[in-house]
Amino acid sequence: MSKANKLRKKYPQFKYSDYSYQLKGKDLKITFDFSIGSEIFFKPEIAIKDAGLRLKKINREVLNNLVFNLGLIESLSYWKATCSPEILVSAGKLSEDQIIWWRNLISFGFGQFFFENKIDWRKKGFLEIKSFDNKKVKVFSGKLRNNTLVPIGGGKDSAVTIELLKAKKKKINCFSLNPILPAKKIMKIGKCKNPLIVKRKIDKKLLELNRKGFLNGHTPFSAYLAFLSVLLAVLFDYRYLAFSNERSSNEGNVKYLGHIINHQYSKSFDFEKKFRYYSKSYLAKKIEYFSYLRPLYEIQIAKIFSQYPQYFTSFLSCNEAFKTDSGRKKKNGKWCCNCSKCLFAFAILYPFLSKKDILKIFKENLFEKKELIPVMEQLIGVKKFKPFECVGTKEESLVAFYLSFLKNKDGLPIVLNYFKDKVLPKYPDIERVAKKMMSSWNSEHFLPRDL
Repeated sequence: MSKANKLRKKYPQFKYSDYSYQLKGKDLKITFDFSIGSEIFFKPEIAIKDAGLRLKKINREVLNNLVFNLGLIESLSYWKATCSPEILVSAGKLSEDQIIWWRNLISFGFGQFFFENKIDWRKKGFLEIKSFDNKKVKVFSGKLRNNTLVPIGGGKDSAVTIELLKAKKKKINCFSLNPILPAKKIMKIGKCKNPLIVKRKIDKKLLELNRKGFLNGHTPFSAYLAFLSVLLAVLFDYRYLAFSNERSSNEGNVKYLGHIINHQYSKSFDFEKKFRYYSKSYLAKKIEYFSYLRPLYEIQIAKIFSQYPQYFTSFLSCNEAFKTDSGRKKKNGKWCCNCSKCLFAFAILYPFLSKKDILKIFKENLFEKKELIPVMEQLIGVKKFKPFECVGTKEESLVAFYLSFLKNKDGLPIVLNYFKDKVLPKYPDIERVAKKMMSSWNSEHFLPRDL
């Protein structure tokens, strides 16, 4: 019997029992109560800074509903430890339509988790979600100011969104969850004077379970940010939520049990469309959640980013920089220069930056590293499958290496020389593909008309 099946048999129920919130000074502190069986209990917390001023203006039932739903997306990070076949929700009531929506999110948003843990989520009876009425809730339908809130993680994309919206003379502000140094720098450079800050505290019990060998893996983090952003928009009076998810995130990574697994599902247009429906139906009718960069590929965004040198030494897109191995190690906060995310970021920026600027960012020339050739082959899809990272499409990576090659035909570094000899001959149409990609515009988006 597999580890997943053993855990599912031993722990058949996961419970989302309750939530509570209170003002602590000026901050709104929220606590959730989850449990697995009768022996494992979790009490994760979040604190929304300076939320007290608006709190009195929000209907209690509206706030209950927004907090309850935030707890639902929070709960999935804890449910995954045992992947229990039944989720019991007694913190609030879910309609049948909502239950279908959440099952759909789990099916697609946890695809990588299922793949890596060898779990067949398609089986009949794999997951049942039951809810019981507890607190009165209400969908927010009030008016909000036509201002825009931009989530900031620390990468280049949110910096581009800030600058493009400022060029449109839009009133914007930023929010950041557990802001890392690059996020703080981007908000400062982007002149977000009073950013909204949220501190999320993972229950240490979950990290202990991870170290003991319980199930662990990727969760749809951008879905968490979506639910959090709606709560913030209502609390702080913002109508527009401008995320920075791009067209590239629509492409999956690998096929598993007949389904495409997409590491970036909760950044995809499919999720965006479904979340807009859920938000307008069950959270806040008049909030407009959208991704401002949806029409563009990552490499197009990189070209735009190259026009903003003030951010070059501040952004950071390497996930290895923030990994803690369930608390076993400290974050180093630097480009590792060895992973697929680093190589992809290097490749899409290389055609548009001077060598001096790109070395200022990465501190070394990644195209000189022979050990990154297999990583390049994964990125362009000629070996294995596209890495489980927030990277562009396979065709887009091909274009990035091609444009980098064109910029540097003489005295090619090791990776680009390999690309010229082993890859380029297989793609005689690459020049046309590159031109088409760099000028493309995806019409599948939810940008407001004036944007």
